[in-house]
Amino acid sequence: MLRAESTRLFHAGLAAADPARAVAQALPGLRHPDLILAIGKAATAMARAALQHFGPTETLVVTNDENATPLEGATVLASSHPVPDARGAAAAARILDRLAHMQPGQHVLALISGGGSALLPAPVAGVTLEDKAAVNRLLLGSGAEITQMNLVRQQLSRLKGGGLVRAAAPAQVTALILSDVIGDDLRAIASGPTVSPLGTRSEAQAILKAHHVWDALPASVRAHLTAPETPLPPMPPATNLLIGSNRKSVLAMAAAAPTAHVPDAPLIGDVADAAQRVAASGPGITLFGGETTVVLKGRGLGGRNQELALRLALLAEAQNWPAPWVFLSGGTDGRDGPTEAAGAIVDHGSLARMRAKGIDPVARLSQNDSNPCLAASDDLLMTGGTGTNVADLQVLIKGQP
Repeated sequence: MLRAESTRLFHAGLAAADPARAVAQALPGLRHPDLILAIGKAATAMARAALQHFGPTETLVVTNDENATPLEGATVLASSHPVPDARGAAAAARILDRLAHMQPGQHVLALISGGGSALLPAPVAGVTLEDKAAVNRLLLGSGAEITQMNLVRQQLSRLKGGGLVRAAAPAQVTALILSDVIGDDLRAIASGPTVSPLGTRSEAQAILKAHHVWDALPASVRAHLTAPETPLPPMPPATNLLIGSNRKSVLAMAAAAPTAHVPDAPLIGDVADAAQRVAASGPGITLFGGETTVVLKGRGLGGRNQELALRLALLAEAQNWPAPWVFLSGGTDGRDGPTEAAGAIVDHGSLARMRAKGIDPVARLSQNDSNPCLAASDDLLMTGGTGTNVADLQVLIKGQP
């Protein structure tokens, strides 16, 4: 019963992040666009809502493979996430070419959602796609937070950090943005293609050095980031509207569980620290939203949500929690790390089920190998591609709800 309740609350949060509904609510009063660009994991659903509202309009959609379904009236291009690939580079080149032909008085509607950063790579001169992919891999395993990663990515891209708006000028740009970034800094969502950049080359250097990946970077990337910065002209004006976020989804879960406790602060930072914070929660239902980070120390298979769930199960055992209890941690996009799972649902019997299959969860955790543990205990949260992305949601239930 507790597992069913945790899943019900998670899906209440997912429903609040429905990208089609969010777009439909934001469109009345907006000018009819000459071009619709939809970028990110929620791009297909967002574009569908826009086309239903405006009717036939030239539309380009760039999304990940799971969400790249055909859409009448649109060109849908599949790309790779979280590491960029040649398909994404071709999609970015196509968008840049189309924007170069926009005329004064025309209007671009940009539909932006999480994942757009990796899905649409447009490397600066001198940096190859392979170089950018190497940077992404290093960042993903470094423990850097999403805002830090996107600051670095912006400095290596022609589309990020306002590049889309600059490329579209002199046309007007309106962006509807579904946030997967905690705190909803528009500059960080999909690396901010329609807003000013997060920082500078020197700040990108500092982040890469602080996370001990500078020396492993391709030489072309280090050369670009250490070259003198050329001041850019002022950003052309653009209209940016936030239409969905992690906090809205957490509040939707709370509305579905009126007695639940919702901490004010999001669940962010190192996954081990986050597990300690969750474990300190009192009895009843506690709801979290956020996005943790993992420093990779092994070659195992997992993701931040699966590792958080496994760590929480081990803490519950160490602290002798009485049964029953359950903890769900899931990515709203339906994909946790390089796995097919959205996350995991663990309970008071999870570790016993793992050990009965001959798995040592502590040893596996030291190798960031949470996925096989949770598969053995039948605790993986499987949703498939959800068509949205507002970071992660967590549900802890101690005792009968």
